[in-house]
Amino acid sequence: MSLNIIHTSDWQIGKVFRFVDDGTMGLLQEARLSAITRLGELALEHGAPHVVVAGDIYDMEALSPRSLNQPLERIRKFENVKWHLMPGNHDPHRPHGLWDQLMRRGVPDNVIVHFSAEPRIFESDGFAVLPAPLQYRRTLQDPTSYMDKAATPDGVIRIGLAHGTVSGFGSEDKDVPNYINPGRPKSAGLAYLALGDWHGQKKINDKVWYSGTHETDAFDVEGGGQALLVEIQSAESAPVVAPLKTGYYQWMTYREQINSYEDVDALAATLRGSGNDLSQILVRLFVEGAVSLQDRQYFEEQIIDQVSAAFGYLRVDDTRLFPSPSEEDLDQIDRGGFVRTAADVLRQKAENMSDPGQEIAALALQRLYVEHMKLQTRSQ
Repeated sequence: MSLNIIHTSDWQIGKVFRFVDDGTMGLLQEARLSAITRLGELALEHGAPHVVVAGDIYDMEALSPRSLNQPLERIRKFENVKWHLMPGNHDPHRPHGLWDQLMRRGVPDNVIVHFSAEPRIFESDGFAVLPAPLQYRRTLQDPTSYMDKAATPDGVIRIGLAHGTVSGFGSEDKDVPNYINPGRPKSAGLAYLALGDWHGQKKINDKVWYSGTHETDAFDVEGGGQALLVEIQSAESAPVVAPLKTGYYQWMTYREQINSYEDVDALAATLRGSGNDLSQILVRLFVEGAVSLQDRQYFEEQIIDQVSAAFGYLRVDDTRLFPSPSEEDLDQIDRGGFVRTAADVLRQKAENMSDPGQEIAALALQRLYVEHMKLQTRSQ
């Protein structure tokens, strides 16, 4: 009889996204909860009676009772699915900590919290969970080492559950905190080792996988917003592992060169073509190049003011977008007098890459142009 499970990790409920406004942060936090519901729906759809969560259910130890209970209330309605929760480095099991608070209040009947490094046998489904819960944020001992000698009944499928870093992935040094030996399935007779800590989905070997976070939470995460469907035929055979989409938001990075009015239009078209529903996309945009003051203002109007409104979030890094003011730009500021003299001085400094005031001069010249254009508009 084969066993299907859903492997997920790094929910980090309560995570704070400081780089966005409060409204957007609320949407991102809600998406992390909604993804739990999708996990439950996927478990039912694929006939997986168990969902194993490889640590970091919560983002921090100090959370309100509402934040602590929000994931449990999503879990509760999937009463035919067993949810295996385990403390990770963000939410370690400390005396009188968040896990003790939850257990005192009580958790849903379909929730199993793994506090101890010892096998839990589920005879009706023919498997055992060998968890490696963390009691501290960092430990220099491999929390899975006990699994080699942990006894389980003959023929039972052994599934390891751990949170940490494997050799050759994130670090080559075995003295790093929360190190996990990727050869543990062989030494401990595991059919599968479900890992958490890395937020991108990653295969280490046939029996060792990181599921990745269920809802992507940073621009540098590759393979987030997923879980894993794991089908195990026997204790000896390699599992069949398939990704499952769980995330709502996409996090995308663009790096573009801009040197003209036409480039701005092309960039706008590229961004608007990012997906069917741009409100589900968060964008990090790096732009570089040299543009006239007029084209720079056009960039602000088209990209910053207009296109950004279509996305869930747009962050622009324009530190390498330098001004290249034309004579026409400067004439629009003033054709003579002290204002034009100031503009010429700022232009010289802005074009001198070795000048320590180059960046400030560039910003001042752009501001001078924009404010002068505003004055012209008002006078018309």
